[in-house]
Amino acid sequence: MRALAVDPAGSWDARRRKGCVTLASDARHRRRMTLRADEGFEFLLDLVHAAYLKGGDGLALEDGSYVEVKAANEPVMDISCKDPAHLARVAWHVGNRHLAVQVLPGGVLRLLDDHVIAEMAEKLGARVERRNAPFDPEPGAYAGEAHGH
Repeated sequence: MRALAVDPAGSWDARRRKGCVTLASDARHRRRMTLRADEGFEFLLDLVHAAYLKGGDGLALEDGSYVEVKAANEPVMDISCKDPAHLARVAWHVGNRHLAVQVLPGGVLRLLDDHVIAEMAEKLGARVERRNAPFDPEPGAYAGEAHGH
């Protein structure tokens, strides 16, 4: 069984959901690989171009059913700042290190947990909260289409 396309979250018919595949952030930029659904069946992700798979996306199988992508919980840190200027300063330092980042509502930056970056953010006056949560980083300005179609 092959998954030939990625339909963005909210655009595919959830009634045709056959299963779910839970993947960490580093396993969600793919073009072709064998995956095992949480329900135990295997299928081949077989896209024309690599795609950034986000939580809630649907992998369209050949038989018309879908496998939902679920972002796995990972050790992350949420960085909060006191105002937009402070956020811009902290974001500049994070970006200068070419780290994957997810921008959450309210201007919170989510990164994979890293004690060195946490210490840097705290020295810049930011608040760092560590937790296990899904991580859906920005694909980047030069990544092209976020989905494989």
